[in-house]
Amino acid sequence: MTGYALPRPVLLGLTGSIGMGKSTVAQMFADEGVPVFDADAAVHRLQGPGGAIVAAIEARFPGTTGANGVDRIALGAAVLGDDAAMKALEAIVHPAVGAERAAFLSRHAAAPLVVFDVPLLFETGGDRAMDKVAVVSAAPDVQRARTLARPGMTAAKFDAILARQLPDADKRARADWVIPTDVPLDETRAAVRRVIACVQRGEGG
Repeated sequence: MTGYALPRPVLLGLTGSIGMGKSTVAQMFADEGVPVFDADAAVHRLQGPGGAIVAAIEARFPGTTGANGVDRIALGAAVLGDDAAMKALEAIVHPAVGAERAAFLSRHAAAPLVVFDVPLLFETGGDRAMDKVAVVSAAPDVQRARTLARPGMTAAKFDAILARQLPDADKRARADWVIPTDVPLDETRAAVRRVIACVQRGEGG
C-alpha cells in the first residue's frame, strides 16, 4: 500500500520592518478568515505571569522577572550589546515559540492557508520554513513618521532598530508578494485579498 500525504495548509510568512504596518495587515488576513500566528504575542504569553519560560529566564538572568513575569526593560538592559547574552536568551525563547507555532499549526491543519506573523523572519532564517513570504512595506518617510509617533521612541532608538533589520529593499526583493501600506486602507486590503486568491489558485507571487 503506497503512502498518501494529506494536504496541508500553505504556510505564508508575513514580515516587514518596524513601522511598516504589519499588524494592520495581519489583522486584515484574520478578517478574511485566515488563521494568523503572532510570534510577538506568543513571546508575550511565554514571558507573562506564569509563562512557560519565565523560570528559565530568571535562572539565566537573575533579577529580570517578578510577579508579572519578565520585566522586559530589565531583560533588555541585561542583553543589550552583549551577543553572548542575546544568544542565550534566544536559546530559551526560540524553541518555546517553535512549540507554540507547531501547536497552532496542528489546530489549523485543515485550513488552506496559515499566516505566520514574524517581525524578523528573514533575519532569523524563518523564511526557510515557509512556502511563501509576503512583505509589508511603505515609503521610508512614512515608516519613520509612524515609528517616531510611538510612545518612548526616539530617532536614535529607531536608527538602532533599523540597523538590526534587513533593509526593506532586500526584503521586497526576496518576497513572493509585497503588500503596500502607504496607500488607502482599501488598496492594502485588496492586496491582501489578491494574495489569498493566488494561494487558492496555487499561484506564486
